[in-house]
Amino acid sequence: MLSRLGALLQEAVGAWEPTLDLLEAFVEHWKGITHYYIESTDENTPVKETDIPWRLKQMLDILVYEERQQAAGEAGPCLEYLLQHKILETLCTLGKAEYPPGMRQQVFQFFSKVLAQVQHPLLHYLNVHRPVQKLLRLGGVPGSLTEKEEVQFTTVLCSKIQQDPALLTYILEGKKTVARKKASKEPTALPREMSSVEDKEHPHSKAPDRGPCGAQALTPQLPAEAPEHDGGIGESNLITSLIGLCKSKKGRVALKAQENLLLLVSVAPQAAATYLVQSSPCCPAIVKYLCQLYQSMPTFLDPADIAALEGISWRLPSAPSDEASFLGKEALAAFLGWFDYCDHLVAEAHTVVADALAKAVAEKLFMEILQPQLLHVSEQSVLTSTALLTALLRQLRSPALLQETVAFLLGPEQRPAAPEDSPCTLCAHLIRHCDHLSDEISIATLRLFEELLQKPHEQVVRSLILCHLEGRPYVARGSQEPESYEDTLDLEEDPYFTDGLLDAGFQPSAKPPPAPATNSDGKTAVTEIVNSFLCLVPEEAKTSAFLEETGYDTYVHDAYGLFQECSSRVAPWGWPLALTPLDPHEPEQPFFEGHFLRMLFERMSRILEQPYSLNLQVTSVLSRLALFPHPLIHEYFLDPYINLAPGCRSLFSVLVRVIGDLMQRIQRVPQFPGKLLLVRKQLMGHIPGEQLDHQTLLQGVVVLEEFCKELAAIAFVKFPPQGPHLHLSPPPKGHV
Repeated sequence: MLSRLGALLQEAVGAWEPTLDLLEAFVEHWKGITHYYIESTDENTPVKETDIPWRLKQMLDILVYEERQQAAGEAGPCLEYLLQHKILETLCTLGKAEYPPGMRQQVFQFFSKVLAQVQHPLLHYLNVHRPVQKLLRLGGVPGSLTEKEEVQFTTVLCSKIQQDPALLTYILEGKKTVARKKASKEPTALPREMSSVEDKEHPHSKAPDRGPCGAQALTPQLPAEAPEHDGGIGESNLITSLIGLCKSKKGRVALKAQENLLLLVSVAPQAAATYLVQSSPCCPAIVKYLCQLYQSMPTFLDPADIAALEGISWRLPSAPSDEASFLGKEALAAFLGWFDYCDHLVAEAHTVVADALAKAVAEKLFMEILQPQLLHVSEQSVLTSTALLTALLRQLRSPALLQETVAFLLGPEQRPAAPEDSPCTLCAHLIRHCDHLSDEISIATLRLFEELLQKPHEQVVRSLILCHLEGRPYVARGSQEPESYEDTLDLEEDPYFTDGLLDAGFQPSAKPPPAPATNSDGKTAVTEIVNSFLCLVPEEAKTSAFLEETGYDTYVHDAYGLFQECSSRVAPWGWPLALTPLDPHEPEQPFFEGHFLRMLFERMSRILEQPYSLNLQVTSVLSRLALFPHPLIHEYFLDPYINLAPGCRSLFSVLVRVIGDLMQRIQRVPQFPGKLLLVRKQLMGHIPGEQLDHQTLLQGVVVLEEFCKELAAIAFVKFPPQGPHLHLSPPPKGHV
């Protein structure tokens, strides 16, 4: 009962209080602000020591209260007065003049609160979005004293645009949009002159008041202002203001600005997206800042330092404090963070904006900056740029930017190469860098290719590997394909196996037993393949049995997870599950494995002569290749019994030649088994490292043994190449 009486009394008071009182109060507060400029003579008094902030707050409260009393969708007298008399235009001019000191901050706050708290749609009005545009031009300067207020203002605008994406076109193009839609010819008058211009968009508005509360009263005290033009690709707007705020040294300001920019490009409709690309500095400004950050880094960076900062997010772009400090650490972190942000923009933006931004990154950063450094004669330049490109590739997630990156690295061609070809493409240079005189450059470039092979882009595997294997030209013609592996060659009958090996006194550690009939599930065949790799290294060159944690079962577990991950990544590509029947006719061209595989095989053949870290990287790339669930890759990389055509080689035949070379070298190393075990313990960290004779050879033997176990594990989880190989249950540990 009491609540009902209270409601009735409140309603009576509201009905009794005339709305004219609100308008008079609103006008009175506005007059109080304008009279300050007429009467004040002290230009140094801060705005906070005047009554301007209080009067602006009263005007805001009146607007909000009035709206609550109006029917939904109707503008009250105070709001109409605000629009008729172009109060926002005048405030914008006052903010630009920064008089009294601190006025710009007050103007930003007033604009933000009016747009946020007044629910009536305002940004469609010419007398609102025009001063909004002008106010945006005052901001976006890094280090400005009003950064906090600017980012609040842009946040409110982006929130309104999120509710109505069509507003983005108004904010970006402004009067040009209105002119095209209504064929109106609005003069580009200054705010103080606009009190005499009738708002053509709102014919219901009354004639403006030319009294002392109007903008004309400010004319004697305001500085002269140069004419401004709306639109234009070189002028500031919401986008450039946000990009400027993204460069702020204040982390929260920069982060909020980045979130707002990400929101805009994601909700932009077709018309606004087209305008962003064709008529705004959006993409060029974003990429220009990316290139500036790149060029602000030191000329040379250690690849290990770059790797330590990989994975930096644009939301947390600062370098981790627990990492060791080095010259250029903060600059590197800033660059990687902004690149990650560009990648997110491309992933979230409208397709038109995403494609344009990706192309701009490829053109300005990759082509104009990175490519000359990758091809430079300076080894330091090559090493740093390769390591940085690897870090960028690891961060890439957006399809459009990945497409541009792959096209930059590999080029458009996917045709099989010939041995005598000497292409001058970037890809060819990078492949040659994998076999560089500098081991550091070779390792860095191999890491780049390994990262590239893990990206969900079919062109990578097809261009480097599959285009050379199609048609199976590496298989000997003229003999019927075996139905099961017991019909194929034994190890000793392999043409590469007998090349001087038996004369060296080498015998395989354990010959695979005669194969029984192959079961329908392919398990017998996989046992033969696994044993072929496990038995490839002779017993006198094995040391893993003497130590724990080096068993084959660990490799099976790891290979299973990697294979599942790889299979899910390539599933959309629609690869065949089985090999195509072999064409009985000889290929028109002799088989060539391609420059990439030739480089890897040459590196693998020198495993006993190369540094330990380089061998690890070579075998890591080969393992990545062997994991791909394509029948051609499975056959060429993991089938020891393949009947190779004359002059052809496979991964297994290369390994057989390495074993033959090893057996000859073993005879020249005294106390070989003991030294080999000692080196393995050193590599595992069980004993302190010390320099030994033949250390490179001994380390190569350890890598060779582990690599054969890894290939055996991959073959186990992959086989058979046809059938349900993507759905194998995890194998039990230790089972072959």
